[in-house]
Amino acid sequence: MSDKELISLHNKGRYEQVFNELVKNYSQRLYWHLRYYTASHEDADDLLQEVFIKVWQTLPNFRGNSSFYTWLYRITTNEAISWLRKQKVRAAIQFDKLDHVLSAKVESDPYFNGNEVERELQKAIATLSGVQKQVFLLRYYEEMPYEEISAILGSSVGSLKVSYHNAYNKIKEILQKKF
Repeated sequence: MSDKELISLHNKGRYEQVFNELVKNYSQRLYWHLRYYTASHEDADDLLQEVFIKVWQTLPNFRGNSSFYTWLYRITTNEAISWLRKQKVRAAIQFDKLDHVLSAKVESDPYFNGNEVERELQKAIATLSGVQKQVFLLRYYEEMPYEEISAILGSSVGSLKVSYHNAYNKIKEILQKKF
């Protein structure tokens, strides 16, 4: 079902049907978006449930100023950022760095089925700052144009390009040292 059809159903007050369609259409993409942030199947799965709870709660407030896709990614990204902040606090309490915690999750994740290069890429991504990580994940994995990323993150296209370039160079440097 297209976003236009979803908006039409939404405007008719058929929220539950719209919600079910959103889950069906977007849960896999949102899961992988969260998985790149969390580096863990369990954490991504838990966060995905929280995202859809938030979507259900805020769906009646959806105004249609953006597509459902952009709106969902905005909610998902915000939930991922909140989760990362909580993880950062937990890591600080344990006198550890968040990038080390996330790298350890990549190492110990039984659901990770990538090769050594993918594992090292995930560890390198874990070292990126918040904005760099967000832009890199949306651009590299989701292949989103900068204009959509701008709508999701609320930043200018120019600053997003700079952030992506810096993230790319940092990851490249890390991977060149490994291989």
